[in-house]
Amino acid sequence: MNQHHESTGPADEQQITLRGPAELADALPYLMGFHPNDSVVMVALHGGRGRFGGRLRLGIPQSPQEWPPVAEQLAECLIKGSERRGERPDAIVIFLCQDPAEGESGSQIMERLKPFAQRLRTACGALDVPVLEALCISAGRYWSYCCPDERCCPAEGNQLALPGTSVMAAAAAYAGIQVRGTLREMEARLAPLMNTTVASEQQRALDSAGAELVPKILDEVGRKDVARATLGLARRLMKRLREAPVTVPYASDINDDRLISHDEAAAVILGLQDRETRDKAAEWMEGPEADSALRLWRALSRRCVAPYEEHAAAPLTLAGWVSWSIDDEPGARVALGLALRVDPGYTFAQLLHEACNQGLDPETLRRCLRGERSARTGRRGHRTDRSTRSRAARPTATRRRKTPSGSARPETATTRRRPGQASPSRRGSRSGR
Repeated sequence: MNQHHESTGPADEQQITLRGPAELADALPYLMGFHPNDSVVMVALHGGRGRFGGRLRLGIPQSPQEWPPVAEQLAECLIKGSERRGERPDAIVIFLCQDPAEGESGSQIMERLKPFAQRLRTACGALDVPVLEALCISAGRYWSYCCPDERCCPAEGNQLALPGTSVMAAAAAYAGIQVRGTLREMEARLAPLMNTTVASEQQRALDSAGAELVPKILDEVGRKDVARATLGLARRLMKRLREAPVTVPYASDINDDRLISHDEAAAVILGLQDRETRDKAAEWMEGPEADSALRLWRALSRRCVAPYEEHAAAPLTLAGWVSWSIDDEPGARVALGLALRVDPGYTFAQLLHEACNQGLDPETLRRCLRGERSARTGRRGHRTDRSTRSRAARPTATRRRKTPSGSARPETATTRRRPGQASPSRRGSRSGR
């Protein structure tokens, strides 16, 4: 069996030594921040002591025909991404995690995924990076695809350690690292509402809001009015959520859904399809605003019921951004991954997902958004000063609201309509990404 070492901090701090497949399997949820269901996870190792580096996760492709190209893409993505960050991996560890279907055993899962594991090992080897360990985790047991020794890695697999009993669990608890449940549970917090009655009511609200807002969004002056109304309503909803106590996260989600009406959710969802409006909403990323903003974006993601699923790209991306901004990288990756699942061409989600996976510091983007807000606030204050001077010189003049000039700056990606997708007149306008 192989030995791998994970450092919890700088070289002069305490290090955790992981010995063999058992401790590697137990460490996976702490590496990811959640239990990855139906996933392939690849982790880069650096140096002679096997320091953990970059990692990536992807849902296991259902068709074995997809395994060869997916294996090549994953190997290249992890290795090239590590090189861009300045350190090529010395080795890689692979995890294949999948729960058995009804009537299926963990051993059958292991056998079925064995060709995929071999494809991944071959793809990494082709790029001159060896795979030190490849594990299958299923039904509470683990198997090694690399260790041939039946004494430590029997055909029936080994039982996973009880939660919280390993060295890694103790170290994670000491460091304050939390495992947020399973990937499936995290995605469920962002998935469209399943209650048929509630979903039907939300769809009708989205239909009605689309009929009212689309003509305004297509008009330059009307679009700015919609943007102001969207941001104003979003602020009021955030205040409403902030005043509601948070207890258990999932119970909080149910309460948040009750606090937001169907019409309110529909209006904000459609308003966020405008790129400039979405970018201004992204400024609620830190301090007291961040928590209530994250709750709002999650709630709106759940309101994007059929046939409006693609509209969830905006609130999902905002949820991912706020999560990343407050140092919740697992939550950010899940939300951004879902955004790209509903709209693979959503540019903002693509950029954030890549930056988060590359381990970049979100402070760079936070500074940009702070600058945008400061510049806009400064311009608004300047206009107010001029208006005040004008009223002093001409006390009888009638005040009129000035509408700033300018139009939306479309991003590079183009909006694609999928076969059978409803027309914008029904589903609302999506201006930019």
